[in-house]
Amino acid sequence: MLVATGPDWDRRIFRLQVLAEAGARLRFADTWAEAEPHSPHALALLGNVQALRAMIAGRVRGQTLMEEAWATCCAALDTWPQDVAPLVVMLALLRTHVPDRSTLNHVWSEIKQRDPWNREAHHEFVTYLFVRHHGKPGEAMWWAEEQVSIAPKGLPIAVLPLVVLAEVHRCRQEQDQDSYGLMIHPWVDCPQIDLALERWWRYRAPRPHACFADDANYLAHALSFANRHHEASEVFDAIGPYATRVPWAYCGRARELFLRHRAWAYSPPRRRRR
Repeated sequence: MLVATGPDWDRRIFRLQVLAEAGARLRFADTWAEAEPHSPHALALLGNVQALRAMIAGRVRGQTLMEEAWATCCAALDTWPQDVAPLVVMLALLRTHVPDRSTLNHVWSEIKQRDPWNREAHHEFVTYLFVRHHGKPGEAMWWAEEQVSIAPKGLPIAVLPLVVLAEVHRCRQEQDQDSYGLMIHPWVDCPQIDLALERWWRYRAPRPHACFADDANYLAHALSFANRHHEASEVFDAIGPYATRVPWAYCGRARELFLRHRAWAYSPPRRRRR
């Protein structure tokens, strides 16, 4: 499957991540890399698996695993220098284990040379800038909006500010559960929603990208909480049955919220007003 995916970095990264989730507690990735130590696909998968194991173990106990994952990613790049997947894993490792900005910028520049608008790389970078990780207040939003302003139209990069908004909302709820809730949220009169519609949704490619469901759920969630249910109906149509837990879970019970807002989006306008 990975050979057939070829240099479609978007789907390659997605498929490696799915395989890694299955392989984190199993040994098939290790066995494959031992059998074919010069296979870029075996090494890329093992790097993903080792990184996931390091994240599960935690920052202290996972340090050795992190170093192994980093070395495996370097070996994968030696066998296929154009591959973006190991570099995306390195971004995740920097976020969880080695918050070093100079190395972060170096890895980022390597990714930009290979695939300048890689969706997963942008999400890893903006997650690094979350306040709960290594960013300053407002830094993640500033960076996300800058990326949207320079990215070509039709790319899901435009959803990044909505990802940041959802994260800010989640953090504020955690910090101030008594006075901050769903009655106070950032999606009403939210310019980032129109940014996502104008820069991505209305110009998106006919073939959905690998993480389409994740990005579409962020957009449907933002439109729903902005009471723009009629506009959300088109997004719900595209999502189909592929609801995601995040960001709905940031505002309550994910399944119930998704079904409720989808029902409102599909209901007649008069009924919605009542």
